[in-house]
Amino acid sequence: MALHYSRGTATLSFMTTEAQGHAPEELPARLAELLDLYADHLLLERGRSEHTVRAYLGDVRSLLSHLVATDPDGRLEDLDLSMLRGWLSAQAAAGVARTTLARRTAAARTFTAWLTRTRRIPRDPGVRLAAPKTHRTLPAVLRQNQADEAMKAAESGAAQLDPVALRDRLIVELLYASGIRVGELCGLDLADIDNERRVVRVLGKGDKQRSVPFGGPAAEAIELWLRVGRPALANAQSGDALLLGQRGRRLDQRQARTVVHEVLEAVPGAPSLGPHGLRHSAATHLLEGGADLRVVQELLGHNSLATTQLYTHVSVARLRAVHDQAHPRA
Repeated sequence: MALHYSRGTATLSFMTTEAQGHAPEELPARLAELLDLYADHLLLERGRSEHTVRAYLGDVRSLLSHLVATDPDGRLEDLDLSMLRGWLSAQAAAGVARTTLARRTAAARTFTAWLTRTRRIPRDPGVRLAAPKTHRTLPAVLRQNQADEAMKAAESGAAQLDPVALRDRLIVELLYASGIRVGELCGLDLADIDNERRVVRVLGKGDKQRSVPFGGPAAEAIELWLRVGRPALANAQSGDALLLGQRGRRLDQRQARTVVHEVLEAVPGAPSLGPHGLRHSAATHLLEGGADLRVVQELLGHNSLATTQLYTHVSVARLRAVHDQAHPRA
């Protein structure tokens, strides 16, 4: 069944299903109200993104449905470690992916910690809930020559100074030049760009600000967009948004993803990537060029250095592939 959540200016809609694939039963009113309060906590107090809130609410609703299936009264005091493990075990048996189970474990821990902190349960069972180990796969990335071809394709498309083509060039240039996330890109305002210093101010996850540099080609794309492209699309609905759709509103993430896919389709042999693929590529190419790992961590806005270290594995994998192909005794 569909569950719709609305609070203030934020509206979240999501579907939740049990691990077995059928819709869960309606929650008792008391637990449904609890879920609303928890959504307020995530969205307003923790400052989580709508995507994160949507995922966590779906996971917690699944947990509460499991609680009700076990105990029709849905008593929170029955939410112990054994029940948490049983909830995850049922999903694992149904073939739920390890990465999904890991996320649901994190969601359950966050929820039980909130229940304990707000004195809804006497002790936190989530502190002893172990997450399944995930098999991390190396992200697909562009080769440096493919990234160069993609930027040239976007530049040639904008040669006639068509407003949309100028915008599309800026999308791929800025994503690759800075390594920012697509949500961060679409959230940029005019005041966030300092084209003289070649720095963009980004509001990242957890409402954390960081400044990210970009190079000459991106600066040129910004200048052309601001001088020729944006004025042609801007209207009363544009506000301070840097990037606009064809109707003058702030560009949304789906449009940006479509642009990236279409540009990369013009590059022979390039993998099918979206904006996050350009982010992966930028990080990999920075490290291959000798950038310090902690500098790349700061540029990408990673909380943990371990997340950034994934890109060193990509680089080593490439070195190994070249070695295996070229070395006579590989």
